[in-house]
Amino acid sequence: MLEVNAMGDACPMPVIKTMNAIKALKQGGAVETRVDNEIAVQNLLKMAKEKGYAARWEQVAQGEYRVVITTQPQESAAAPQPETTCPAPQKNRKKMVVVIASDRMGEGSEELGKTLLKGFFYALTQQETLPDTILFYNKGAQMSCEGSPALEDLRSLQEQGVELLTCGTCLNYYGLADRLAVGEVTNMYVICEKMTGADTLVKP
Repeated sequence: MLEVNAMGDACPMPVIKTMNAIKALKQGGAVETRVDNEIAVQNLLKMAKEKGYAARWEQVAQGEYRVVITTQPQESAAAPQPETTCPAPQKNRKKMVVVIASDRMGEGSEELGKTLLKGFFYALTQQETLPDTILFYNKGAQMSCEGSPALEDLRSLQEQGVELLTCGTCLNYYGLADRLAVGEVTNMYVICEKMTGADTLVKP
């Protein structure tokens, strides 16, 4: 088992260090990562799930967590699947990512900017083509939390298959770690990955 010390590391270093350790295994095995906050735990578990790895975690002391990730796919991922008829592929569907970095839209009046952003989310629900992902960071993290005027529209978008990801470091900074109301917590590595992999970036 490889051990990774990510205590005190800011996002996205715990995920990056763990991924590098997993790559070094080559023949498979396990990586144990020590972190000092629950947001880092959630990010590591999410990464493991996306990669098809088994993962478990425990709190070993105040402000210290242990996450163990094994590189073998989970049993459910290896289960045989029934034969199905493959649907026709979509015609060159491009990935669209919406970036929300503030609690308002544009410069100028704060009140107007917040009204415009709320209207933007409603208008987004009415579009024929929805984004694949919406990223929330910096003050934009407030939009996916309790008390946000956009929650109804964001829940509608999520129900229609839109991925909603909010920066965990930002939630911690603004004291919102326990107030996320829609979507999932993410880290800067994933945010960077989503943005660089998009065909279209929309920033209202």
